[in-house]
Amino acid sequence: MKIAIQGIKGSYHHIVAENYFGANNEMDECMTFAEMPDKVVSDKVDVAVMAIENSIAGAILPNYALIDEAEVNVVGEYYLPIHHNLMALKGQDISEIKKVYSHPMALLQCRKFFRQYPHIQLIEDVDTADVAKRIDEQQLKGVGAIASSLAAEIYKLNILASEIQTVKDNHTRFVIVEKKGKDLIEFPTKASIKFVLKDESGSLGEVLMELANHKVNLSKIQSLPIIDKPWEYAFFADLVFTDYIEYKNALKDIKSKVSSCKVLGEYKKN
Repeated sequence: MKIAIQGIKGSYHHIVAENYFGANNEMDECMTFAEMPDKVVSDKVDVAVMAIENSIAGAILPNYALIDEAEVNVVGEYYLPIHHNLMALKGQDISEIKKVYSHPMALLQCRKFFRQYPHIQLIEDVDTADVAKRIDEQQLKGVGAIASSLAAEIYKLNILASEIQTVKDNHTRFVIVEKKGKDLIEFPTKASIKFVLKDESGSLGEVLMELANHKVNLSKIQSLPIIDKPWEYAFFADLVFTDYIEYKNALKDIKSKVSSCKVLGEYKKN
C-alpha cells in the first residue's frame, strides 16, 4: 500500500501507519494536512493517516473540514499514546542545548519540562521528526528536537530526556481515510457524521434525544462555523453503537430534524 502521512519517517503519523497496516508499505510524506485528502481522491495514495484530536489539546478542527470537503471516507481509527523525548547529537549535554525545535503541539505539551531550563529557546517547526533529521544531516550542535524514540533511532540522535510531556497519559486519535466507493467495513461499531441544525429552538436537544432513544452513544460532538453562512454552525459527531440497525434508524430519525446530515464514515471502534 501507499500511505499518506503528515510529516516524515519517525513522525507519530509514521508510527500509526506501521502499527495499523504493518511495516512493509510505502510512505508518502506530506508536510501539510491539506494535501493529504487530495492525494487520496486522485489515487496518488491508497489511504491517508490523519490526526484528528489529542487528549490534552483537543480537536484539530481544520482536519474535520478537510475530510468533509474532499468527500473522502473515514474507514478506521487508532489511538496512539504520545511519548515526547528531547534529543540531540550524540555527545551533547542538555546544558549545551540553546534552541529546541518541534511541532507547535509537541512544544505545548512539554512546556512545563522546559521551565527548569530557562536558557533553552523553544521554536515552532513543521514536524517533530523533520527537526531530528535536520539535526543529523547538518550536524547541528546546541540544537534539540522533541520527537518520538523512533525518530531518535532513525536519525541517530541521543535522547537527553524521555517522557517530557506534562501529562503522561497523553493520546492522539488518528483516523484512516480512503476514497469513497471502496468496499464497506463489515460490522461497523462507530460512525462519524456531520449535520447542520434547522434554525429552530431545541433542535440540538431533539437530535440528542433520538440518539438516546436508539441506544446510540454520542462519544464526541464538535461545532465548526460554516464559512459562507455567518453565525451558522455544522456539527461533527462520533457515534458508538452495538446494533447497526438501531444506528441506521437513529440516522433516519435525525435527518427529519436537521437541515442536512452526512455520514463521513462507518468503521470499527478502536
